[in-house]
Amino acid sequence: MHGNMLYGEDDLLPLSGLKHIVFCERRCALMHVEQQWADNVLTVEGSHFHERVHDELPRREVRGDTVLLRGLALRSLRLGLVGRADLVEFHRCTAGEAGAQPGGRREGLRLQGLTGFWAPFPVEYKLGKPTPDRCDEVQLCAQALCLEEMLGVCVPEGSLFYGRVRRRHRVLMDDALRELTRTTAEALHRLIERAITPGALLQPKCQNCSLKELCLPEAAATGKSVERYLRRQVLEVLKEEDA
Repeated sequence: MHGNMLYGEDDLLPLSGLKHIVFCERRCALMHVEQQWADNVLTVEGSHFHERVHDELPRREVRGDTVLLRGLALRSLRLGLVGRADLVEFHRCTAGEAGAQPGGRREGLRLQGLTGFWAPFPVEYKLGKPTPDRCDEVQLCAQALCLEEMLGVCVPEGSLFYGRVRRRHRVLMDDALRELTRTTAEALHRLIERAITPGALLQPKCQNCSLKELCLPEAAATGKSVERYLRRQVLEVLKEEDA
């Protein structure tokens, strides 16, 4: 971004865009610049998975020394992002732990109607399983940075819950991940501001991408023009109908 300057309200981008740009810049541009979208089995299952988290469970729960808050609105003017957390847990902490941390932030804060201090712990739900890239970790770290900015507290870690393996993956918000998250947010803003969709690049992960038929990575891989590629696809469909 631009030093210590803050983004304006009209410049805020979806926090979920961080995952998209780490996964594939072209996919991100198709979604956020060209406003194109298509579902497949994986995206539909993912949507239903998140709907259960947000709609079928109570928004606020108190379980002993843990408070669960679902669907919390998030915003960061430093990163220029806005979004919503699947789940933020608040864990009870001691007065000593709630004291000043590096950077002047506290680890714990007061919650209305409850005694003591509570430390926020973001949890992001994913349908599948851990991936080789760090797109899920970047998305979770952005949520932590939003919470730090909004609440004035330190958020040193969080978790990713993967539905396929049914367990949590703990994520440490170390300096390297924080810097990667900041630079990714800057890259997202640059992509949207330039409004230029990168060219297609055929990769193994294209196979399961819901935007594959809009992106046409095969055309790029063969060196053929998109027009010729589409013409060939239409002819193949017509042959199948005549058969």
